[in-house]
Amino acid sequence: MASSTSTASNAANTTASNAAGETASNATGEASALAHTARDGKGILITPPAMTQLAALMQQQNGQVLRVGVRSGGCSGMSYTMDFITEDAIRSDDERYTYEPAGAPSFEVVCDPKSLLYIYGMQLDFSSALIGGGFNFTNPNATQTCGCGSSFAV
Repeated sequence: MASSTSTASNAANTTASNAAGETASNATGEASALAHTARDGKGILITPPAMTQLAALMQQQNGQVLRVGVRSGGCSGMSYTMDFITEDAIRSDDERYTYEPAGAPSFEVVCDPKSLLYIYGMQLDFSSALIGGGFNFTNPNATQTCGCGSSFAV
């Protein structure tokens, strides 16, 4: 399957490493800085720029957690979602991942089991570029993406 990159509102471009510290390549094939995995070595791979941005956003959320997932819709059939939710909105079947950014409090990311099937191995990056900046998703499971940058197909 071809790996593809999509951009979400206020997001960036991704690169990552696995729990063993191996460096992955970004969408242009360049090796990039090591990305973070959750404390247990699983979850979404998050690049250092995305980790910094998420840590700053999470500190403003007063104990909320980040829900990452997919939903039906968009030009290619599925769209990425990122929302802040309260602890009581976490469902019993959600997967929970704890991330520990350097110099900032740890934070939790949750994902429902159905979405996890589509985003397993996904890398999340952040760019502050004026054009195309924000969080970008690199999804190894996507076979195509749309020009809008926030939808994909598997």
